[in-house]
Amino acid sequence: MRRHNAFPPLLRIGPVRTLVAVVLMSFTGTEVSAASAQQPTSQATGNIRFEVSFPASFHADPITGRVFLFVSKSQGSEPRFQPPVIFLGAEVHNLRPDETAAIDAATPGAPAHNLAEVPAGDYYVQAVLNVYTEFHRADGHVVWAHMDQWEGQQFNTSPGNLISEPQKVHLDPGSGYKVKISLTKLATAD
Repeated sequence: MRRHNAFPPLLRIGPVRTLVAVVLMSFTGTEVSAASAQQPTSQATGNIRFEVSFPASFHADPITGRVFLFVSKSQGSEPRFQPPVIFLGAEVHNLRPDETAAIDAATPGAPAHNLAEVPAGDYYVQAVLNVYTEFHRADGHVVWAHMDQWEGQQFNTSPGNLISEPQKVHLDPGSGYKVKISLTKLATAD
């Protein structure tokens, strides 16, 4: 059965569909999404990159989960609250404090398939680390998934997830860039 990247049309329909696309992106994994996305050149892959990390003083233990990067043209509210925006996601396994998770041209996203498709310009960016919990099933399998915190699986607001402050950046895939983002806030229930 052939899978294809169905995220961009969903994102153009509205905010509810955006959440559906994010959940699908989380469960399908990077491999399925990346296979159907347009592949950037190897030169572009090495020149455009976000490095997301969290300081040891903020969170001492390693984290398994999914890092999301939100990219928006609007200065309004935080990018994580602005559907539809460009977003990309990558799994992290035992990410230690001060270690970086890379979001680069090989990382799948929507509605842009990857960072190489984001047009040059000024943007507001924000990162969220959706923290997973280890579940041991009765059949012996181990599953990592986000534990609902009574927020209805809204990963961009789920208590306990790590978030960064929004920051304004200039992105130009033709010239290349490396942007560092630090996760220094904890999402809390409103």
